[in-house]
This record gives sequence, structure tokens and C-alpha cells, in this order.
Amino acid sequence: MTNFQTRESKRILIVDDSDTARMLLETILRQAGYTNLVMARVAKEAFQALDLGGSTQSDPDFDCILMDITMPGVDGIEATRRIKDDPLLKDIPVIMVTASEDEANLEKAFEVGATDYINKPVRQIELIARVGSVLRLKQEMDIRKAREQELENLTRTFQELSNLDGLTGVANRRRFDDVYDKEWRSAKRDGAVMSVLMLDIDIFKAYNDRYGHLKGDSCLTRVAQCLKREVKRPRDLVARYGGEEFVLVLPETDAAGAMRIAENIRERVRELGIEHQDSATGIVSVSLGAATGRPSEMSSPADLLSSSDKALYRAKLEGRDRVCMAE
Repeated sequence: MTNFQTRESKRILIVDDSDTARMLLETILRQAGYTNLVMARVAKEAFQALDLGGSTQSDPDFDCILMDITMPGVDGIEATRRIKDDPLLKDIPVIMVTASEDEANLEKAFEVGATDYINKPVRQIELIARVGSVLRLKQEMDIRKAREQELENLTRTFQELSNLDGLTGVANRRRFDDVYDKEWRSAKRDGAVMSVLMLDIDIFKAYNDRYGHLKGDSCLTRVAQCLKREVKRPRDLVARYGGEEFVLVLPETDAAGAMRIAENIRERVRELGIEHQDSATGIVSVSLGAATGRPSEMSSPADLLSSSDKALYRAKLEGRDRVCMAE
């Protein structure tokens, strides 16, 4: 890409109440190859061009602002302060253009975030040099921000993947431990009720032995996705607890609600119709243990898990393909 093409792509906002001054700045910049120019006579027009305080919430497409210090109404220093206070606009470099020799004004301009300044009457060589300098700075900042955003996105992706079970796509044991601890402490603080469901695929070892591990993996995945479909609320969690066992965390759910969800899950798994010749029903089924309590009335988080696990064990002893509530 040539230098002219690079300059042509840069969008510059010129803010000056003097027609003569704006025309001079425009002429010099156009001759230097900067053709994407926007004019504003006063701060209000500049704010409109920048969509300052607007509702679009999109990144601005300006690369530089030439701001006259002395303007009617809102002067250049106050206008720059407002621009720099906006999170979406704060990284746009502002060059102050001034006919004043008052160093106090320049000091204020830099205090509110101005990047550079140029004196009137504007000299062509100086203007092009200072604009070029701040545009290079802006480009470097944009590249750095893009890299930081890319790194942030990658980090978020890795974190999400590290919290998922690689086979089934539901939360893994580590994610369950984190969420369960958080929800337990929250319920204990608020005196709220919560429920836990422990679920086991019935006679799964026999299923693996008869149909092979690939079919077994497919069965685990289909059951896991069935569980996800039955859990509606954002805070509810489905996790693979280990092997063919899954656990569901249901914050602010009483015993009746937990039983209703558990029965729905049991029915939905049956409706998958996954063949299982070693099962009494001829299809894959699940057993569930449900436990409900108030953490504020329990000694440790393990209490609720232990209760649901015992209820699951009882469901298996009583013939599988059923839900048992902790006693």
C-alpha cells in the first residue's frame, strides 16, 4: 500500500469556527493526500460527528481531530475534555490549533488529554509532520488494542474449553466444583434453598461391553445433551461427575421442583430410544437421586452431595429407571 493510499484512508475531523482557518487546514491536508475530511464549526457539530453520547455504542471511525482552542460556546479545551471522557472516543488523538501564546491554555489542553498542538498561522510542513506523527501513534495503538483483544478472546476461549468435558460438551468436574461452591455460599448467605440431582446411566458397563466404547461415548453424549435441554435457567448447571455419572446444581429450587425436573429428565432419556438389550426396558434409562436443603442449616457442602448420592444408590437398589428423593 502506498503512502498516499494510507493517508487517503485516514478520517480527520477539523473543528474551527473560522471559515478561513478550516479552508486552509483542508487545503493543506488534501494536497498531502488526506481526502477523508469532516468539518465542524463549533463543538456541538463535532460532538454530532463523533456521536458523542449517542446510542450506537460502536467504535468511532475517526483517526485524528484538529481542534481550535478558541471557539464560541464550548471552547476547544472543554470539548477535548468531553471527548476524552467518553470510553469510545478517548483514544482518538487531538491536536490543538491555537493562535494564542498563553501557555496556561496549552497546559490545560494537555491536562484534559490533547496529544499535540500547532500554532496559527499554520505552516504546511509543520501541520503535515504533526498530523503524520499522531496518525502513526494512533495506528500503533489500534494494532496493540487489536492484539490485546485477540489475546483476551483466546484466553476466554481456553477458559471455556478448560471448563467443559471434552466428550459430552457439558461442564466438567472442575467447573462443577467451582459453581457448586459459589452457589452453596450464596444460598447460605441468603438463607435460600437449593437442590442437587445425581444421575447415573443404568447398567452402562454392560452397554459398553455389548456395543463397544464408540457407541458408549455416543450414548453419554446424547444423554448429556438431553440433560442440557431440560435445564432452562442460566444459573442451573449440568456437569459430568465421572464415568457415566452426571450432577445437576439447581439453585433456589425446592424439593417439588427438583423432583419435577428429575422426572422430566428420566422420561426424556427414555424417549431417546437408545437400544440396550441388557436393560429390563430394552432401552437406555437413568436413575436419579435428588436432595434439597438450606446450606444455612447444614455443616458443609458435602452434606447435600452425600444425600443426593445416597438417594441415587437407593434408586438403583429399588430397580433403576426411577427417581428417589433423599430422606
